[in-house]
Amino acid sequence: MHIQIFDTQAELDASAANLLIDTVISKPNAVLGLATGSTPIGIYAKMVEMYRKGEVSFSGVTTFNLDEYVGLKPYNDQSYAYYMNKHLFAHIDIPDTQTFLPNGMAEDLDAECVNYDKMQVLKQIDVQLLGLGHNGHIGFNEPDHALSGGTHVVKLKEATREANARFFATMDEVPEYAITMGVGSILKANSILLVVRGADKAEIVKQALTGPITTEVPASLLQTHPRVTVLLDREAGRMLD
Repeated sequence: MHIQIFDTQAELDASAANLLIDTVISKPNAVLGLATGSTPIGIYAKMVEMYRKGEVSFSGVTTFNLDEYVGLKPYNDQSYAYYMNKHLFAHIDIPDTQTFLPNGMAEDLDAECVNYDKMQVLKQIDVQLLGLGHNGHIGFNEPDHALSGGTHVVKLKEATREANARFFATMDEVPEYAITMGVGSILKANSILLVVRGADKAEIVKQALTGPITTEVPASLLQTHPRVTVLLDREAGRMLD
C-alpha cells in the first residue's frame, strides 16, 4: 500500500487525476471504476481540464460506477447518473455507450445486480477510484458481520443517510436503498486509488489502513489488495505515523 499526504486540495486532486489520466494514456481502452460524492469533484474537474487542453482522449475508455440510489431516475439531480454527467461525462469525449452505472430503477433489482457483475467480468477494471465513508464503507458496503462479494442491493444505515442528507432538501428525500458493487467486485480491480480528505475522516483512515481487517470496517479489506494507492490531505492523514 502506497500512501501520500498532501498539503493542499489542489495538489491532491491533481495527483489523483494524473494517476487516472496516465492509465488512459498508457492504455487508451482502459476500464475505469468511478465514484461519486464530494471527494471526486475536484479530480473530475482536473480530468476535464486536461482533456480540454488536448492532453488525453477518453474515446476508447469504458467506465463502471460503484453505486446508484434505488428509486431515483437518471435525470433526478441527486442520482449518481446525473452527477457523473454534470461533473465528467458531458465534458469529455467518452461515448454514452461506454459509461455504466447500476440501474436503480430496474424492475428486477436482483437481475440488475447479476448483469452488472457479468459486464465487469468481460471488462476488468484497471483502476478503481474510491472514497471513504465515516463508518468505513466503500461504495455502499456498510459495516456488518458479513459482506456481499458481488453487486447487491443494500439498506443504507442511518449514519450514511444523514451524511448524504446535505445533498437533499430534506432527510425524508434521502433514499433508503442503493445498488452497490460488493467488496469482492472492488477487490478484483487491477489497482485501487483511495482518496480521503478532512479531519473528520482521520480516525476511520487509521482504522482502515492500519487496524485489523474486519467487515465492521469494510475499507480495511483493502489491506489485502496488492496494488492500493492512498492519497490523503494533511487532516485526513494526521493520525498516521
